[in-house]
Amino acid sequence: MYSLHIEFFGYFAAILTTVAFLPQLIKTLKTKKADDVSLVTLIMFICGVVSWIIYGYAISSLPILIANIITFILNFFILISKIYYERK
Repeated sequence: MYSLHIEFFGYFAAILTTVAFLPQLIKTLKTKKADDVSLVTLIMFICGVVSWIIYGYAISSLPILIANIITFILNFFILISKIYYERK
């Protein structure tokens, strides 16, 4: 029973931290601008997320894997948008 409670917090944290990037992605796509997003911060964050994916895989943690794979995808789209819109 104890581990179920811990798993709940893992999934809850995964949902919150993943969904937190949706507003930025939506704003970036709507405005077609990403000037307010720091390229260095975004790249550092993506590197951290990749590290979390490796760690989650190594310890077989589904909440860590799911959250960070989705977070990677969202932030990768933000990164691509930033690069694309800055070149225009």
